[in-house]
Amino acid sequence: MNKQTWNPQEYQENASFVAELGSSVLSLLNPQPDESILDLGCGNGTLTEKIASVAREVIGIDSSPSMVQATQEKGLNAVVMSADSITYKNTFDAVFSNAVLHWITDYDSVIKGVFASLKPKGRFVGEFGGYGNIATLIKGMETVVSQNKSMGQFTNPWFFPKADEYKNHLENNGFDVIDISLIPRPTPLKTGVKEWLKIFANHIVSGMPTDMETVFLTQTEQLVKPILYTEKDGWVADYVRLRFHAVKTP
Repeated sequence: MNKQTWNPQEYQENASFVAELGSSVLSLLNPQPDESILDLGCGNGTLTEKIASVAREVIGIDSSPSMVQATQEKGLNAVVMSADSITYKNTFDAVFSNAVLHWITDYDSVIKGVFASLKPKGRFVGEFGGYGNIATLIKGMETVVSQNKSMGQFTNPWFFPKADEYKNHLENNGFDVIDISLIPRPTPLKTGVKEWLKIFANHIVSGMPTDMETVFLTQTEQLVKPILYTEKDGWVADYVRLRFHAVKTP
């Protein structure tokens, strides 16, 4: 398996739902005009731009240089930085993150870095994949790879915790958890499951020869179709989100 990479244009064309469905957690953030806010995992800057329209200052960080460039092209302040290696100290009134934290398995380093970057009583508000997220898709991918030995070994790159589990990690690292909950959110995939796999399972398909990639995409689609596809609704992914609001203790 290769490292996950991101293409801003493909992401905008086939995964714009990520930012669109982030409006609820953005409302939970409730940015204020006098605040400095860190957008952790800013992606192509769609939500960063919305925060910037209200807050005094917003800085986006992302581990993908291409995504950071896309954010900068919107006239926004963004830097290449991994979420588990945050270097800011006592800087922000709030840290915001949407659909990112499930990609970082060293979650304690993320939480510690966020805590250090916040001012006293600063907010950490976010949403990411929670327990049970894309379970059908993961099972489908795992099955296809196991049945095609030339594809190698399936490695699950995601961290999808239960609410109590993540709450414990937040509290153990100094946060007061105001609210945390799992939210089932069946998510329509307007461009189909194959396009979803090309973007979010890029770490699997990017190293495959074209014929092998076609087999992987086709067989995975066939396996998950009885569960995720209907004539009425089309493709609907089995998303489960973990949404939280925590405050840095003084």
